[in-house]
Amino acid sequence: MAAKQKILIVEDEQTIAELIQLHLSKECYDVKIVPDGEQALQEFHLFHPNLILLDLMLPGMDGYQVCREIRHFSDIPIIMISAKDETFDKVLGLELGADDYIIKPFEPKELVARVRAVLRRFQIRPNTASNGEKCVTYTDLTINLTNYSVTYYDQPVEMPPKELELLYFLASSPNQVFTREQLLDHIWGYEYMGDTRTVDVHIKRLRGKIKDHQDWALATVWGIGYKFEVKGKP
Repeated sequence: MAAKQKILIVEDEQTIAELIQLHLSKECYDVKIVPDGEQALQEFHLFHPNLILLDLMLPGMDGYQVCREIRHFSDIPIIMISAKDETFDKVLGLELGADDYIIKPFEPKELVARVRAVLRRFQIRPNTASNGEKCVTYTDLTINLTNYSVTYYDQPVEMPPKELELLYFLASSPNQVFTREQLLDHIWGYEYMGDTRTVDVHIKRLRGKIKDHQDWALATVWGIGYKFEVKGKP
C-alpha cells in the first residue's frame, strides 16, 4: 500500500485548521497542524510533509518569512492561505516561492482540488522517459526534464519543478508564441484555479536565473504571451 501524502497546516485559528484537517483527512492525507511559524520550521524537518498549507497572518514569524526560510533549503509545494486579497499580496507570495494562493473565506472543496493539483504537478517521475531522455540543448543551456536538471554555462541551476517545466515547454518549441492561458493549461493543468499573473511571476523568476543569450532568449510577445526566441537552428 502506498504511503499517505503528508500535509502540514500552519494556521493559528483553530477552527479553520480543524476544518481543513477534516476535509483533507477524508481524502486520505496524513495531516498535522502547527499554530505558528517557528513550529512550522521545526515540524518541517520532523514531519517531512509533501505540501504545506501556510497562513500568512501568524503570531511571531509571519507566513511570508516562513516561506522565505523554507525556500532556502526546499522546493516542497507551498499554498498560502490569507484574507489579504490585494494583487500585491498575491504577487509577493508567488515571488517568494509559493505555488498557489487561496483567499479566505474559501470553499473546502476548492482547497482540496488545489492541493491535489499542486501535488500532481510537483510529483517527479524519473522513469517515464523510456524511449530516451526529455532534454533540449542550446548554446550554454541544457534543460533535462527526465532528471529535472538545468545546466547554464556548465553550472547547475536550482529551480522548482514548475519553473523547470515552463522553461522546458517553451524551449521545446523554439520561436512558437504561447498565450498565458495556454501556458497555464500545459504547466499547471486545466484544474488550476489561479490567474495568468502566475505565469508572469514564474517567467520573472526564470529571467533572474537564466539571462538572455546572444543565440536565444525568453522573449515577451506584448499583448499575447511568451516564446523561447532562437536565432537560427537550436
